[in-house]
Amino acid sequence: MDDTGIEALIGLMARLPGLGPRSARRAVLAMLKKRQQLMAPLAQSLAEVALAARDCQICGNISTADICPICANPARATGEICVVEDVADLWALERAGAFRGRYHVLGGTLSALDGIGPDELGIPRLVARVADENATEIILALNATVDGQTTAHYIADALAAAPAQITTLAQGVPVGGELDYLDDGTLGAALRARRRL
Repeated sequence: MDDTGIEALIGLMARLPGLGPRSARRAVLAMLKKRQQLMAPLAQSLAEVALAARDCQICGNISTADICPICANPARATGEICVVEDVADLWALERAGAFRGRYHVLGGTLSALDGIGPDELGIPRLVARVADENATEIILALNATVDGQTTAHYIADALAAAPAQITTLAQGVPVGGELDYLDDGTLGAALRARRRL
């Protein structure tokens, strides 16, 4: 590989979230130093995943099968569907290990400016899925942004006729959080969601 190829690799790595040009340069140098242990297996794995990865036909999770392991697991058919914006949110909830139901990945939030409406997010598919699976609870685990909350309200309205209970994640002061360091929106949400001790 000539210097142009190395610079091209650094440029591609710098496009990844969380990596800037300097971090990408360090990562490429580390891979070059350990070509057989890092670079060759990484290149092979990238090629395999590029060919095999696809969206789950039920929930939208990324998997190497048409139906992801979560949707294929009969023990996860609890009647609960957790609606998330992106696959990264699904993976974060799975890491926490607190949810044992199934998911529905929207792939974004409603945004008139970006031309993203209910059909682009598959909200009609979610409404049909809630009916087909006889869901008992829909958990709207969307980000606490204006677009996230707008999307949550839209979904709640779309599911108003469904017998399922519509819930949302609690918002407010995180465990170990100090009030002095929290933003005004978080403090306001915490006060509104207060509960009896």
